[in-house]
Amino acid sequence: MTAIKHALQRDIFTPNDERLLSIVNVCKAGKKKKNCFLCATVTTERPVQVNVVKVKKSDKGDFYKRQIAWALRDLAVVDAKDAIKENPEFDLHFEKIYKWVASSTAEKNAFISCIWKLNQRYLRKKIDFVNVSSQLLEESVPSGENQSVTGGDEEAVDEYQELNAREEQDIEIMMEGCEYAISNAEAFAEKLSRELQVLDGANIQSIMASEKQVNILMKLLDEALKEVDQIELKLSSYEEMLQSVKEQMDQISESNHLIHLSNTNNVKLLSEIEFLVNHMDLAKGHIKALQEGDLASSRGIEACTNAADALLQCMNVALRPGHDMLHAVKQQQQRFGDLREQFARRLASHLNNVFVQQGHDQSSTLAQHSIELTLPNHHPFHRDLLRYAKLMEWLKSTDYGKYEGLTKNYMDYLSRLYEREIKDFFEVAKIKMTGTTKESKKFGLHGSSGKLTGSTSSLNKLSVQSSGSRRSQSSSLLDMGNMSASDLDVADRTKFDKIFEQVLSELEPLCLAEQDFISKFFKLQQHQNIPGTMAETEDLDGGMLPRQQNSSVLQSVSSEKDMIRQMMIKIFRCIEPELNNLIALGDKIDSFNSLYMLVKMSHHVWTAQNVDPASFLSTTLGNVLVTVKRNFDKCISNQIRQMEEVKISKKSKVGILPFVAEFEEFAGLAESIFKNAERRGDLDKAYIKLIRGVFVNVEKVANESQKTPRDVVMMENFHHIFATLSRLKISCLEAEKKEAKQKYTDHLQSYVIYSLGQPLEKLNHFFEGVEARVAQGIREEEVSYQLAFNKQELRKVIKEYPGKEVKKGLDNLYKKVDKHLCEEENLLQVVWHSMQDEFIRQYKHFEGLIARCYPGSGVTMEFTIQDILDYCSSIAQSH
Repeated sequence: MTAIKHALQRDIFTPNDERLLSIVNVCKAGKKKKNCFLCATVTTERPVQVNVVKVKKSDKGDFYKRQIAWALRDLAVVDAKDAIKENPEFDLHFEKIYKWVASSTAEKNAFISCIWKLNQRYLRKKIDFVNVSSQLLEESVPSGENQSVTGGDEEAVDEYQELNAREEQDIEIMMEGCEYAISNAEAFAEKLSRELQVLDGANIQSIMASEKQVNILMKLLDEALKEVDQIELKLSSYEEMLQSVKEQMDQISESNHLIHLSNTNNVKLLSEIEFLVNHMDLAKGHIKALQEGDLASSRGIEACTNAADALLQCMNVALRPGHDMLHAVKQQQQRFGDLREQFARRLASHLNNVFVQQGHDQSSTLAQHSIELTLPNHHPFHRDLLRYAKLMEWLKSTDYGKYEGLTKNYMDYLSRLYEREIKDFFEVAKIKMTGTTKESKKFGLHGSSGKLTGSTSSLNKLSVQSSGSRRSQSSSLLDMGNMSASDLDVADRTKFDKIFEQVLSELEPLCLAEQDFISKFFKLQQHQNIPGTMAETEDLDGGMLPRQQNSSVLQSVSSEKDMIRQMMIKIFRCIEPELNNLIALGDKIDSFNSLYMLVKMSHHVWTAQNVDPASFLSTTLGNVLVTVKRNFDKCISNQIRQMEEVKISKKSKVGILPFVAEFEEFAGLAESIFKNAERRGDLDKAYIKLIRGVFVNVEKVANESQKTPRDVVMMENFHHIFATLSRLKISCLEAEKKEAKQKYTDHLQSYVIYSLGQPLEKLNHFFEGVEARVAQGIREEEVSYQLAFNKQELRKVIKEYPGKEVKKGLDNLYKKVDKHLCEEENLLQVVWHSMQDEFIRQYKHFEGLIARCYPGSGVTMEFTIQDILDYCSSIAQSH
């Protein structure tokens, strides 16, 4: 590269009075590589001009030629592409952007550094150096390679530094003082040398003259040093005196510190003693109340409650570090423990006696309540016991063993008491349902237990007995009050509904009151008031409980709710079996009672679940509801089975089938019972099952009927079903209602056509032949030319059917229809009107054929449409 540089300087730049300062071997970016050189040059003449020259090797020979030159002042931006990584690419922004790729990164860096220095030295112009390392832009620290490339040129640049204004002015004054300064430079230089020697001599003399002054200054310095020594001696003596004073002050400070420390310790000791006295001293009145307080009176209970709270505060005081090692504190804690144990025993014994007394007191009221269908009220007992609620809370937190013992004893005593009350209550309910105690024995009730006895076979006998007893009751009551059997059934069912509702209405407040009492008395949380989604919960001091502590609180609440439920299950363990026995009895009395029970039980379950879905009452009623629903489903299945087992008489008319009438009764009863009920969906499903069973079995009976035509059985029963569904407006059976109407219409039309048959048989055969000829292709107006179908043959046939014969045939048809149809459905006139319409249709058909096939013949029927109407009307009126 040095040889190329010298060659370029000699061949290209020296002839143009330029010096080459830096060179870089480049090629254009992105194109076919053709090497050239970029040169940084300065002119030797003033003013100095700095250029960037592109030099390219000639294609014809081995020499270089100058291709293009740019003035450095036209350069706007130098972009080195990357200031960190080595990258040979760089851009020069003149009037347009020139992109270059150097042969090496070192050459590129040296060239950019030279451009920066030339800019700083000659142009003082703001050229933007982009993505250039800061090391390249430091003029005083050139890189090794840059120094090797441009070092000699920098010295050459230094020889041509410009003079400043003052230097130029001094040179001009000197040259003006010497006329021959320009013509004889040697003489001018000799003169300047002589003047310089004169100045040097004057400087030496001045230095020698100042020696005396230096001696005087040294003497003054010696005197000052002596004064300093005297001052140091005085300062030493002062320091010795202050040292003794410092020792005395240190002793005083230490004494004050000990006094302050003693006072501080005394204050702390007094604070600790006051803390222990204030927080661990139990008043004598509280001690007396705990030992001898009257737990039977309200005032004594209040005093014991306050004393127990005070004792708990003393026992739970947060002792400071070291307090538990004090003998007095240990003695006081032992005393508190003895007081707590003594009072807990006394409280537990008293409450056990109260529980026992409650059982005796309540037993005396059972006889009175057994007459009426009501349960004894436990509110007074709850009110008396709630006075001890705070003491129970104290016992729960201080002696959980005795608290658990009291809980168990309460459940034992109360479960026996409630069992007697509830069994007697259900016995009264069963007696009221069946009428008398003797009547109840027919249904399997024995003794006060109220349990249903007997095996499966005896249960079937019981149902037969129940229906028999109801029939006997019905017959006797009918004789007495002229009441219908259905009215008796409605009265019995209404009575059962009221009794069942009263049973549930009595049980529900009893359970809720007991559950509320257990929660308050035993201090158990019924409802979870803590939001489950909160990650943190505020404590009593306004701080925050962490997530882990919050979850433990939630678990505690859940366990307390479980405890309430377990206590209720133990206390009221007889409710569910007694309810199931009562439900079984009601189902045996009348299977339709299951509808009443389903509605009532569903309502009470819904109410209980709205209060607390997990409560004992909600769970128990839910279990019983399953039994009721099972009985309801069994009732529906029994009805469908009875439909399938229906047998009809072969000698009498069928009429309205029994199960169709029973479905009407069931639907009417169900609609009245399930009005605004919560479990309407169960009834809708039952409706679908029943109606499909009715449809299938009506068709089955119609197919088996011998006395009554199939179409009559289908028509009458589906008409009855359609009327029932139209009257009741059961939304879930809209499709079945339309189907019943369609079946009724279809079978009515079928029966009319079948019964009417061909009242003008010969005439009908004649016109069938006419229609056959027309079908074979003979024109209608040419049929009369056929020998078998001419006008004379037509007149013969018509004469065989005078009005009198037609009326006689219709009268016989009316009697036949009257025998087929039943009176209950009252469809005789409907059927007769349909037959009249069908007969008129046939008549019009015959007249049409005569008019088309025998035009202008004057042949007409022996009777008219008006005659037919008169015949039908007179026949209907005569019967």
